[in-house]
Amino acid sequence: MMVEIQVLREDWADVAVPLPAYQTVGSAGADICANLPADMRAAGFILQPMERAIVPTGLRVAIPQGYEMQIRPRSGLALKHGITLPNTPGTIDSDYRGPLGVALVNLGAAPYVVQHGDRIAQCVVAPVVQAGFSVVTALDDTSRGQGGFGSTGVR
Repeated sequence: MMVEIQVLREDWADVAVPLPAYQTVGSAGADICANLPADMRAAGFILQPMERAIVPTGLRVAIPQGYEMQIRPRSGLALKHGITLPNTPGTIDSDYRGPLGVALVNLGAAPYVVQHGDRIAQCVVAPVVQAGFSVVTALDDTSRGQGGFGSTGVR
């Protein structure tokens, strides 16, 4: 099933930076690129160890009602450099029309330079079900019961 995401480039954005794109036919996530302001493009953006920052994409999106866009880390950046998202997955709601920025954190031991045009995250578009919430006097019993973290015996 194909869902169309409308994309608007910010006035300052570099149009040479690609829109989110799937890298293979089986990809669940489309890669999102950093689109840095003109004064930062040559040097890049330095993310120090344990530092968090919003990296701009130069994009705004319109997601159809009934869907969300989940922003997720790229596994290679996480494994090789410790670059991940502090709120993974981040959710872009269907009614949000502001700038699409990617919150990154450097969990690595060395500074990391985000270069203009780098693939910094991926987005997954997914359907959303809104639930109703109601107060009850008791919950039904299950075989798991109140067993929480680690209760299933999985290591």
